[in-house]
Amino acid sequence: LLAPAGAEARPNIVFIMTDDQTASSTAVQRNVGLIKTQGTTFTQTIASYPLCCPSRATYLSGQYSHNHGVIHNAGPFGGYTRFDNSNALPLWLQQAGYRTMHVGRYLNGYGVQNPDITDVPPGWNDWVSAVGEQVFNYERWQTNEYGQIFNRPGPGHPGEHQTDFFGRRAAELIDQAAPSAQPFFLSLTFPAPHSGFPIESDDPALLPTPVPAPRHRDAFAGRPLPRPPNFDEADMTLKPQILADRPRLTPEWIAAIQENYQQELESLLSVDDAVGGVLNALERSGELDDTLLIYTSDNGFFHGEHRVTSEKVLPYEEGARIPLIMRGPGVPQGQELGQLVSNIDWAPTIVDAADARAGRLMDGNSLFELIGDPLSEPGREIVLENGVGANGVPMFRALRNQRYVWIEHKTTGEYELYDLRRDPYQLRNLEDLDSYAPIR
Repeated sequence: LLAPAGAEARPNIVFIMTDDQTASSTAVQRNVGLIKTQGTTFTQTIASYPLCCPSRATYLSGQYSHNHGVIHNAGPFGGYTRFDNSNALPLWLQQAGYRTMHVGRYLNGYGVQNPDITDVPPGWNDWVSAVGEQVFNYERWQTNEYGQIFNRPGPGHPGEHQTDFFGRRAAELIDQAAPSAQPFFLSLTFPAPHSGFPIESDDPALLPTPVPAPRHRDAFAGRPLPRPPNFDEADMTLKPQILADRPRLTPEWIAAIQENYQQELESLLSVDDAVGGVLNALERSGELDDTLLIYTSDNGFFHGEHRVTSEKVLPYEEGARIPLIMRGPGVPQGQELGQLVSNIDWAPTIVDAADARAGRLMDGNSLFELIGDPLSEPGREIVLENGVGANGVPMFRALRNQRYVWIEHKTTGEYELYDLRRDPYQLRNLEDLDSYAPIR
């Protein structure tokens, strides 16, 4: 594998992942904006299976869902126990000499599917993970820390918001690891801005919402809901059943979507504070310039587009497009790359930077190949999939390249074809047009 251009030694690696964050929402995050200014943004990044657990398993394996076998959030086809943790990214990095640190949420079902909730997956030197049923409770949750279970927030930090807790613990681990000559890998995976508990007085009755930190509550109360051309889409005649059966959005639904959208942005402000804490810890330890930072999300999210009120797993741009920003050794500042990349590329990039050896045949490519040759075009298709009909969405398979997306709905036998250059909002299904037969 290629070493990152200009890197004299193996860098530390900090991988930060949110849950259900859209690419456009990074605009409200000042510290994430600093990473963007000082690094490279990949403007066309696709989650190959836009759902929490399959996407996170792809992060840990570098493989498509149909190869790593996690094709749902829950059993028997998904969740923590479905994934082979004995051959995954942290072990590869550990074997390459890295100190491996996990802070945040892990795979869905961790502490629920496994009988022993004190279980720590192999490959992690440091383990601070949300565990059990309360992963998405932002005020009261449990953690597994090095095999011991704790109720949070803990003594000395009364009222601490979950996102602040994970940000604080990540910065503390950096402070511990930085004095050593051993490089470290930090995986910081936030539940935010995923919907969660407790229910607040201003939450809409129709939709679950996240829980922003108290200091950020109502920070975006005046922010209007974006209404792109496919918002509450008027004509669904040529759309498949999974969309065409959805009713037009009522004022009550639109108000609920707007409240959820605003609270998502507010919850991302505490994520941004945590990112700032990580940057400060790296800077005060003298490790910032020697650290590769990667910021991304497991999947995108819908906010009324195609009449979808609240979802992610559907094979359309709103669910599949995610943020991806890199900063560090060998990464040019202020660069934007528009080539098509995917979550299958995260693990190959990290393995490449660490000069490690993967234990699986990975499906993705190191992003340093594009960074080193920014005018190149891989010309590949990315697979989009929903293997067993997760989240009530019937099974589909799709191919997405720079211009087109072809979708096959396996349950209903319906097809879709979109020309994203001419129709970025996927309003016109071209599946029946003779002129597009060669593309099909």
